[in-house]
Amino acid sequence: MFFLEYIEYFFGSYPFIFATTCGSFILKACLLIALLRKTIGSATVERPLIFLLATLIGNMFSDFAWMIKLTQTLFIPQLSYSIVLFFIRIAWVFFIIQYQSLALFIESLVTQRYQLPMRQKLFIGISFCFGLAFILIAVFDFYCPSISQRKFAFEPTTQNLATFYALFPLMLTSLFAAIQKIRSARLPFILTKQIKIFIQVLIAPLLVADFIQLFPFKTYAITLIAHSYAAVGFTTILLTLSIYFCSRKIFGLRFLNFKGHVQQPMNLNFIDDFKGVLERLSSVTNFRELGHITQNFFKDTFNIPFNKTSLYFKKMSDEKEKNHTTIAQEHVMSLVETFMATNRDAIEPAIKEEQILIYDEIDFTHFYHACEKSTIILQFLRAINADIFLPIYVEEKLIAYIIVDRHARMKQFYSNVERDELIVFSSYVGNIINLLQNKNFDILIEQEQSLRKELFHKHQEIDQYKESIKSFLRKNKTQHIGIIFYKNKKFTYGNQAAKELIDININTQHGHPTAQLLRKLADTVEAFKAPQTAFSKDFSDNTIIICAVPHLEQSTVIITVSYPDISDMIKHHIDLLKDPTEWDYLLYLQTTRSGKLINQLIPAAGPVLLNFKINLLKIALSKKAILLEMAEEDLTPTVQILHHISLRDILHTITLSSPSTNFDLAIALFGINPIFGFNKKSEQPLLEKLDNVGTLFIKNIHFLDIESQEYLAQFIRYGFYTLFKSDQKVVSNVRIICSSNQNLSVLAQEGKFSKVLLQELQSTKVAMPSLLTLSEEELHNLTEGFSQQAIISDTLNNMLVLSPKEKSTIATKRPASLQELKSKIQHLLIKKSKKNQIYHDVEFDPAYDITDPDLMLAARLGKQALKDEKTMILLWNKFKNQNKISVFLGVNRSSVNRRCKKYNLL
Repeated sequence: MFFLEYIEYFFGSYPFIFATTCGSFILKACLLIALLRKTIGSATVERPLIFLLATLIGNMFSDFAWMIKLTQTLFIPQLSYSIVLFFIRIAWVFFIIQYQSLALFIESLVTQRYQLPMRQKLFIGISFCFGLAFILIAVFDFYCPSISQRKFAFEPTTQNLATFYALFPLMLTSLFAAIQKIRSARLPFILTKQIKIFIQVLIAPLLVADFIQLFPFKTYAITLIAHSYAAVGFTTILLTLSIYFCSRKIFGLRFLNFKGHVQQPMNLNFIDDFKGVLERLSSVTNFRELGHITQNFFKDTFNIPFNKTSLYFKKMSDEKEKNHTTIAQEHVMSLVETFMATNRDAIEPAIKEEQILIYDEIDFTHFYHACEKSTIILQFLRAINADIFLPIYVEEKLIAYIIVDRHARMKQFYSNVERDELIVFSSYVGNIINLLQNKNFDILIEQEQSLRKELFHKHQEIDQYKESIKSFLRKNKTQHIGIIFYKNKKFTYGNQAAKELIDININTQHGHPTAQLLRKLADTVEAFKAPQTAFSKDFSDNTIIICAVPHLEQSTVIITVSYPDISDMIKHHIDLLKDPTEWDYLLYLQTTRSGKLINQLIPAAGPVLLNFKINLLKIALSKKAILLEMAEEDLTPTVQILHHISLRDILHTITLSSPSTNFDLAIALFGINPIFGFNKKSEQPLLEKLDNVGTLFIKNIHFLDIESQEYLAQFIRYGFYTLFKSDQKVVSNVRIICSSNQNLSVLAQEGKFSKVLLQELQSTKVAMPSLLTLSEEELHNLTEGFSQQAIISDTLNNMLVLSPKEKSTIATKRPASLQELKSKIQHLLIKKSKKNQIYHDVEFDPAYDITDPDLMLAARLGKQALKDEKTMILLWNKFKNQNKISVFLGVNRSSVNRRCKKYNLL
């Protein structure tokens, strides 16, 4: 009870009522000024506007009377009460004017040409009588503030009768008439919405508020006044908020045609949404797909159901596209053509002026300003049952139009912002249609995709060039040249730089590869008195160049050691190139990370293998699809290297062992049309899942069904894929790698392989040179390269060097693949180390059999990898299993478990 008393005291306090009344008066004054500004300069003033102005002025005078009374109570107590009472009595006059004008406003708003009915004439007469009575009382009882002195004792009764008359006979009959008009007549939807807002938001609260206040202007019952003040404060706030909300909504709905279109705040997300539409429009290749994109755009942006929007083409140059129109669509097209032909003078100028025909907008305008042109347009829209008719022009020629079915969006009107968005969309669609009708759009998209691939390739080449140049600009590399003297089978360092570059004891560590190379060069120079040059590696695995020249007077060999420059790197192998202009790729092979990965795969540089590695690097730096033709054991290592050079994160492999007989694989790759979807949500297509982050390797591509091959060829050529059994296209950036052990050209001629896909893959085919046909010298170099990879420690290297007889044995029984050759060499080295009883002393590379470049470092770290969080995250992402990680690192599972918990991997 105390809380209720406090609320009543707060709302009924004079300062609060004064503040709220002033606020209400100011708000109404602003509305009045806004309405008056709309009438200034107008040739005619609508009757509803006149009635609304009278209603607003009458309500403002009630607030003004309250302000006078409260001013006298709060600020000017010496003000004569006779003056206050005079304004209160005049406020009753305006009270009658307010409700009479409001009743006329409601009825005139729903009537196209409003004429006063007999009922309203009678009400106006009664209202005049009430008003005249209050004026007489105000004038003749001006100096009679006391009740006992007043000449008109029936004043309270007159106030009661006036209030009852205004609230019930006058207002209720007008509301009933307006509601009946809405139900019986076909009013514009915008106007119907306005009436509902007026009744629900403004008129109903006003009637309730006046009824609750219980005649607050009575001055004879002080107690009653005190008890009604809380109601006055509360209802004033309520009405002020109602007026504010109602005015915002009504003015936004083109009240009395003050605005040309329904108003709505700017859609800030439209630009972001439109970017996606532009991407889809840029990849359109046929008219059906354009219609599908249009329906999706209207659904996502304007919340219009998919089947309520249709794109029609006025002139179809492609007869094949005409066959896709339904009977209903042909009927609509016929109606449009007929109306356009018979009413050309009315419809075409209206379309060009408005740019878009919206039924509700035109119907509302026609209600207040009926004309022959708007009548014809409304007939046209009713005939085609359209909410929206959106024409599409190219060079002032109508080539297509979009129709949104009537009542496609029942609860919302199309605003000025949406109207502008629709016009922008139509302009873009017009350009696309023009291209489809007059140009080969497939060629344009193919050219764009080709330019993107070429741009990516050039960007990769520039990165390789930068990385290569940086390797030559490292500090202190070109500033020091080491000098070594060789005499009487002994090496002598000539300066400090030589000790830094050759960090071993050359005279004692005979098995070290660098020591062996230095001795071989020195002996050759001594024997033939001719300069010799060779390449080796320093302690950091950087390339160094060793040059040996004879000193004839002192019978000494002078050896210089330094880091090579660009010319040194190139001239050593340039004679082996088939195309000398590809010398830059020769440089990349020696100096960049990508080149080192390929050299690790093939550690030899003969004429055949070197040109193959350059071709492999060139293709790896592009984003084109690749066809691999090589031994099955070499596929995975090659794919993994191509994947890493492409800087992708996810490698997904699909292995086909037999011809696909269903559409499961096609659905997995491309997704499927929603109308063929399952009850549960279908899985995300691979080309969407791997977009921008993945490489897709399809092993035995010849087993893929022909239809899926066609879809894949389209994706490779244009850079977008089509949902299976659909026209919807989705842009994707996935690196495609395929392999096959069949002659695809023969299969294509027999109709067992897609000629289109073969054409796309032929340009980037990578065929590994067969080890069976490789020259013996190159095979020996390759064997030596793999043997050096297998051993980490150089201490016992001389005892494990493969002899010429062992190399010849390998050459006689040639392996079919690189992996088989590596396995033979590893087996031979292990056997040889055990024979020499140094197996436990030799440090073999634990990553020798590993082909994934990411896992090589982890394998070499061994159990130390547990201490490196980044490496453990890598292993977890690769294996997703603690047991596999423990086996890979050769440690206990419990150790792996502790580290996984520590790094929050579980």
